[in-house]
Amino acid sequence: MSTTNAPTASPVTNGIRTALGVGGVIALIVGILVLVWPNKTAMVVAAIIAIYAVVGGLVYAGLGIFAKAMGGWARVGHIVLGLVFIIAGILAFTNLVLTTAWLAVFLGVMVGIMWIIEGIVALTTLGDSSSKGFSIFFAIISIIAGGVLCFSPLLGAVALWWLLGIALVVLGILQIIRAFSFGKKA
Repeated sequence: MSTTNAPTASPVTNGIRTALGVGGVIALIVGILVLVWPNKTAMVVAAIIAIYAVVGGLVYAGLGIFAKAMGGWARVGHIVLGLVFIIAGILAFTNLVLTTAWLAVFLGVMVGIMWIIEGIVALTTLGDSSSKGFSIFFAIISIIAGGVLCFSPLLGAVALWWLLGIALVVLGILQIIRAFSFGKKA
């Protein structure tokens, strides 16, 4: 008869391990899909957004039609917004390739503008910065990177998409490792 004094994991610890493991596997799979089939994965994202638009449109239209507690203009607004969402979702489905490209350009420009603004804000906070040289360097890089993205948003979006895929693979693997090691004492 052998007795082991190995502690058993609590249900909470097992739940956390499971959540970490599942999250890690999902991140790893999505990251691999982004890297192996970047165009198809981007089209799936565009399709999910189109589905969201149609479903959201149906919800808004339904609220406008069936919510008797709303005033007349609020109901009309919900119905119109719902119709706009539905039409946008249907148009997105009619040409997913074009929708995907448009979404990439939109996101590239949006990130570019945010980086430019972030660089400008960094410059405006120089007086409060403990490292003025680093803040100036950050601001210059941020403004240049934002400008590049604004002038070449599709290329920038492709680069960001690849970085996302790489990050998901790395973070997914690390999350899976955490799942196996969580709750174990060193």
